[in-house]
Amino acid sequence: MSSRTPSPAPVRTPLPEGYDLMGVTPDGAAWLASAQARPRAALDSWAERPGAAVVLPCGTAFDIVNAPAIFGRRMLDRLWDEGPGSGPVAVHRGRMLLFAAPGTAQRLPTLLGWEEWNDHRSPTGTTRAHALPPLLCHGTGDAVTLPAVHTTADRPPLASRWLVAPDTRHPWLPGPEVVLWAAVRAARAATSPTPQISIFPPPDQSAKVYDVSRRR
Repeated sequence: MSSRTPSPAPVRTPLPEGYDLMGVTPDGAAWLASAQARPRAALDSWAERPGAAVVLPCGTAFDIVNAPAIFGRRMLDRLWDEGPGSGPVAVHRGRMLLFAAPGTAQRLPTLLGWEEWNDHRSPTGTTRAHALPPLLCHGTGDAVTLPAVHTTADRPPLASRWLVAPDTRHPWLPGPEVVLWAAVRAARAATSPTPQISIFPPPDQSAKVYDVSRRR
């Protein structure tokens, strides 16, 4: 299953070259606010504090799959180059936050566990388990810190920014099977001997971790 290209999303807008730091539209802000119990109050608070990061609960409007920046970028490349695209995507504290359909955080660890990671080796002898870093799954009962909805400068700070900002009240969000497909493809790409240099700050470790390598 994981080796096939997932079914295309209903609507796919081309990803801007270089992942432009797009701003959140009013409809996108309304969708983000729908995750709160009082959406109107959330919108008012964001307008009063432009440039401030926002904290939202997961599990209703969206779940979050949180990956190291380099690996997350590989996943995003696979989604846009070979798959159905993505929903909103942000970078915060050196981690890439991929918005996913509610329920993904609960289902994805099981799907990852079913993958026979130790039985698949690259030409260099590296297992996919080595190539797949721990993924953080945020679902019901979790909250995430996200980049500001309103910015006060031309570009938000590099440590926290939108790569694909919310721009509609009903965004398409990948489910667990699509995220699994992207993770498998990214893990294969990670076995390349080409060295990678990170330009991101140290990752934030304060989240639930599902570490596939423990199954070895």
